[in-house]
Amino acid sequence: MTATAASENLTNALEDYLETVFELVRDRKVARVKDIAKARGVRAGSVTPAMHRLAELGLIEYVEREYIDLTPAGEKAARRVYARHQVLSRFFQHVLGTPEETAQEDACAMEHSLSDEGMDHLVRFLEFMQVCPDAQAFLAAFHDCTRLTKGPDACSGTCQRRSRRRGMRAAKLPSIADLRPGQRARIAIVDGGGAIRQRLLDMGLLPDVQVEIQRMAPAGGPVWIKFEGTQLTLRRNEARAVLVET
Repeated sequence: MTATAASENLTNALEDYLETVFELVRDRKVARVKDIAKARGVRAGSVTPAMHRLAELGLIEYVEREYIDLTPAGEKAARRVYARHQVLSRFFQHVLGTPEETAQEDACAMEHSLSDEGMDHLVRFLEFMQVCPDAQAFLAAFHDCTRLTKGPDACSGTCQRRSRRRGMRAAKLPSIADLRPGQRARIAIVDGGGAIRQRLLDMGLLPDVQVEIQRMAPAGGPVWIKFEGTQLTLRRNEARAVLVET
């Protein structure tokens, strides 16, 4: 079964289990049934059938009473779900001001149905918040708005938002390809569009994520980066598409 076909056969519950395996392997290097059960707040007996199904789909390597690991196809599918969760939870919590617990619950509920187009537009908004010099002031005005926090009767109607005519910083930002091994930077924009942008977003390369350059192959070869406890290899054209703030 191809990776695409396997992903299409994933239920919401299986995606949740796959995401949990990904997080456990990332954070602890190993995943076991009892760890998955504890993380998801379920009985171990309900985890085992899900692991068998994920193994049948070719997304994990699983033998009963042994450690569980992701296959390359499984890691790709897990990263896709995880990236959507991160974007949604960040939007709910940091943009809309939703309490953290609620933001996480809503992100978990919506990550399964968020389309590629929806993901792209959400990330573009977060990129705007990262690079626009007026974005934080705008967001602060939104969070401090008395009409939203205290009701319509509390709004005096006299507040004014002063706009500063300053350009976006994106044109001056370096890309991952411009950095040197050992440098760290924070992602501002995943530039461009199409399949490359979607691949980078699905890998979890999102605005405000911190990355570290580990090594670069000569003559325009790949770039090895580390972020959120994992290592990834980027083609040079992919590295050029990720604009960062150092």
